[in-house]
Amino acid sequence: MNRFLWLLMAVVSGALASCGSPSGKPGAGGIAISFDDHFIKEWYELRPVFQKYNAKATFFITCPDSLNAEEVSMLKQLEKEGHEIGFHGTVHAKSTELMAAGGPEGYIKAELEPGLRHMHAAGFRPTSYAHPGGNHDDRVDSVLLAKNFTILRDVAISRRKFKGFQLYAWPPRWMNAIYYAFDRQQKVDALMIDYDEVTEEEIAEAIQEVKENGTALMVFGHEPLYSAPSNGKYGFNVSFLAAVLREAHSRKLKFYTMSELPKVK
Repeated sequence: MNRFLWLLMAVVSGALASCGSPSGKPGAGGIAISFDDHFIKEWYELRPVFQKYNAKATFFITCPDSLNAEEVSMLKQLEKEGHEIGFHGTVHAKSTELMAAGGPEGYIKAELEPGLRHMHAAGFRPTSYAHPGGNHDDRVDSVLLAKNFTILRDVAISRRKFKGFQLYAWPPRWMNAIYYAFDRQQKVDALMIDYDEVTEEEIAEAIQEVKENGTALMVFGHEPLYSAPSNGKYGFNVSFLAAVLREAHSRKLKFYTMSELPKVK
């Protein structure tokens, strides 16, 4: 128990030591929304809400070998409307395990090259990458950057549980890493907004942070849901996404794709 308490205190102390939104660029405040996996039809059906708030997002595609003609058409339409199509791996595997098993060459052959071939054949040239499961290390990152990805997105979670007990629940306004300071950083974290991960009030506070500090709030989710998840599903409530877009729009924030962030001068 003492060891557990020590670990908990260390985690909380580390978080508090770096809490708060950093300073960015005056007038650049915005939000970068992204989505992971292969819920293409479901994402496509969100177009009216994106159009309502003049919002754009990044869609990170995994298992692109299974893309059918209809899905490719949907993705091209999303791209035409200003959204970005990113890459989320060929088989959605643990990158560190692939690297340990086959080194950089094995990792590239298993997780990068096959999927990128399918993406290129479909007409997409992704320059942003989302780590499957948030799994990566410095070796993985170096390979991805060498393959010309300009930004690598990891996962940030505001609530953490251990054996059914909630260890912490950090307000997003304290989570320094989810705010892009327009410092050309290529390794970033985004806050997961799947069901029950964060409240509308907390997001509103985070949006106020970026408005005041000239940063970009980075958030992401998975499958669009219209009710509480069941049967092992995971994803975000569509009404919650609409609230995020509405709040960002009302604050006159800019909507960024992930690959745009390092380009802002």
